[in-house]
Amino acid sequence: MRFILFLIMIASFSALPIQQADAQQDDRRQIEGLMAAQTSAWNRGDINAFMQTYWHSDSLLFIGKNGVTYGWQATLDRYKKNYPDTAAMGKLDFKLLEFKPLARDVYFVVGKWHLQRSIGDLQGHFSLTLRRIKGAWKIIADHSS
Repeated sequence: MRFILFLIMIASFSALPIQQADAQQDDRRQIEGLMAAQTSAWNRGDINAFMQTYWHSDSLLFIGKNGVTYGWQATLDRYKKNYPDTAAMGKLDFKLLEFKPLARDVYFVVGKWHLQRSIGDLQGHFSLTLRRIKGAWKIIADHSS
């Protein structure tokens, strides 16, 4: 009986890395979906929908070329000021380069962004910290340059 319990214990421990890998793949798919939703909203000219992927909190952190912005509303206002119309917004494309799990419900993502615009293209890199909040992934910190 002890031997059978021992085998069950070993089998359950050996399955843990596979379960973690599956969970990370699922997390990655969900985060890629969040980024696709951002791209779609931006390309429709809908900054309000774009911002739904961000943590709706005064603790949201956005770092851009002009410094640090704190809070969801201030970040929304910043986007609307810098991108007042669809010509300024252009068409967004992301290339996701790195996915790093930091904790069970926290990821660090690095990528490139590109805006194709009639008034001149823009591009740069970003790093995001995402956290699963109430079952949904949200950007809690964004550093875009």
